Amino acid sequence: MEDFLWGLWNGVTAWPLLISHIFDWWERYPVYNLGRDGGWYQFGFLLGAGSPLLGMLGGNKAAQRD
Repeated sequence: MEDFLWGLWNGVTAWPLLISHIFDWWERYPVYNLGRDGGWYQFGFLLGAGSPLLGMLGGNKAAQRD
């Protein structure tokens, strides 16, 4: 369960970290933790990384109904 939660957290923070890595602002922390690479970590990472995109898509549908 701990790997899942770390994967979820790293997935949510992946987008800001990716932007900071592109501009070389914060190279100390990786976007993906290779030390925890496993099934539950990967599942949590995918859920966390996809959550901002899924949230934006769901918000657009709700705005169109009004």
